[in-house]
Amino acid sequence: MTTETDTAALAVFIFFFVLVTVMGFVAARWRRPKTLARIDEWGLGGRSFGTWITWFLVGGDFYTAYTVIAVPALVYTVGAYGFFALPYTIIVYPFVFMVMPVLWKRAKDNGYVTAGDVVHGQYGLRALELAVAITGVIATMPYIALQLVGMTAVFKALGLHGEIPLAASFIILALYTYSAGLRAPALIAFVKDIMIYIVVIAAVALIPAKLGGYANVFASADAAFQAKGSGGLLLARNQYVAYATLALGSALAAFMYPHTLTGIFASNSGRTIRKNAALLPAYTLLLGLLALLGYMGHAAGLKLDSPNDVVPALFKTLFSGWFAGFAFAAIAIGALVPAAVMSIGAANLFTRNFWRAYVNPQVSEAGEAKVAKVTSLIVKIGALLVILFLPTQFALDLQLLGGIWIMQTLPALVFGLYSNWFRGPALLVGWFVGFFGGTYLVWINGLKPLQAISLGGAPFTVYIGLLALIANIVAAVIVNVVTPARAPAQA
Repeated sequence: MTTETDTAALAVFIFFFVLVTVMGFVAARWRRPKTLARIDEWGLGGRSFGTWITWFLVGGDFYTAYTVIAVPALVYTVGAYGFFALPYTIIVYPFVFMVMPVLWKRAKDNGYVTAGDVVHGQYGLRALELAVAITGVIATMPYIALQLVGMTAVFKALGLHGEIPLAASFIILALYTYSAGLRAPALIAFVKDIMIYIVVIAAVALIPAKLGGYANVFASADAAFQAKGSGGLLLARNQYVAYATLALGSALAAFMYPHTLTGIFASNSGRTIRKNAALLPAYTLLLGLLALLGYMGHAAGLKLDSPNDVVPALFKTLFSGWFAGFAFAAIAIGALVPAAVMSIGAANLFTRNFWRAYVNPQVSEAGEAKVAKVTSLIVKIGALLVILFLPTQFALDLQLLGGIWIMQTLPALVFGLYSNWFRGPALLVGWFVGFFGGTYLVWINGLKPLQAISLGGAPFTVYIGLLALIANIVAAVIVNVVTPARAPAQA
C-alpha cells in the first residue's frame, strides 16, 4: 500500500481530530456536577447516563477502532472463520439483559465503583478482590495497546510515520480524560459512532459498485483463498467447534472487562441497561458489514504489507481524498473513545481495590479521585510503551490472553448475585486454576487461544477460555463442598 501524504485527506482528518479534542475538554462542563473530585463522578459520570448516552458509550467502547481494523483483517486472512465475532455479539445481549441490571443495582445500592468492590462486598475476602482487580488491569492493558494498532494503520495510510503522531494523539487523550473523566469519551462517542455509521454505509453501498458487484467480491475472495490453500467463504468441518466456542467464550468475557462494566455502572437505572441490551444489536449489523470489507480487499486486488492495512487501503484506493480523511478520522476517534474508558476502568480498579484497600484506607473522596486521575495517565503511558517497544505481534498475542483471563472473574462477580452458596476461598481457588491453567495452555500452544482435543473420533479444537472457565467452576465447587463453612463468630 502506498503511503504518500494526501493533503485533502490529512486536512479533513486534522479537522475532525481537533473537533473531538475540543469536545473532550468541553466535556468537563457537560452535565457538570458540583464537583469532579469524587471517583464516582469522575470515573462513572455520576451514574447519571440515560439510554442514548449509554448506547453510544457502551457501543463506543465495545466496538472499537481495533474492531474496525481487526475484524476485516481476520476475514481477509481466514475467510468465514473471522465472522465468529457476529454470533458472539448476538449471544452477549441476553446475558446483558438478565445479569447486568442485577449487578448495577448491587453496585448502586452499596456505592461500588468496580468489579472488585462488588466481590469484596459479597465475600469479604481481600485476596479475591485483589485477584479480580489485577486480572481486570492486566487484561485491559493489551486491549488499550491494540487501539494504538488501529491508529497506527490510519497514520500509515495518511503518510505519517514514526512515533510522534501516535504519542501526540495519546497525550491529548490523556489530558482531556484527566480533566473530564468519563464524560469526555461519553460526549465524543456521539460524534464517533455517527461517523462510523456514515463510513460503513458508504463503504458497503459504493465499494461493491466500484468492484463489479457483490458477486464479484465473493468470487474474488473465494479464488484468493483457493489460490493460497487456506481460508474460505464457508467454515470447514474442523472449524465448527472452534467457531462456536470462540463465540460463546467471547460473549461471556465481553462484559467482564473493566471498560464495559464502567459503561454499565455509569447508567442511571437497570431499565436503561435493559433498553440498551435491546438496542445495541444494531452495532452487530454494523460489525457484519465491516467484516465484508475483508472480502472486498481481495476483489480490489490490494497489495498489503499487513492484513491490518486492508480497510485504510480500500478507502485510500477507492475514494476521494476528503472522504478517505473522514473515514480515517472516524477510525482514529474510534480508538480514542474505548482507550479513554479502558484507562478509566483500570484506574478505578487500582484506586479502589489496591490503593484504598492496602495503601491508604483512610483516603478522602478527593484524594481517591486524584489517585484515579494519575493512574489513568500511567495506564495510557504503559499501553503506549507496549506498542512502541514491543513487536506488534506480541501485543496481538497478549490480547488473546485478555479474554481468557477476564473470563475467570465471572464466577466471583456473577454467582454471588443469585446465590450465597459459594464461599470466597473456593472462588479464589477456582480463579487460580482458571487463570494460570488457561495461561499455561495458551503458552504450550504457541500463544494461540485454541486447544486440540481428541475423544476417540476426529480431533477438534476448543477455545481455551471456555476450558479454563469450566476448570475454574469445577475447582470452586469441589473446594466449596470439601471445605466446611466457618461457624459464625460468637459475640
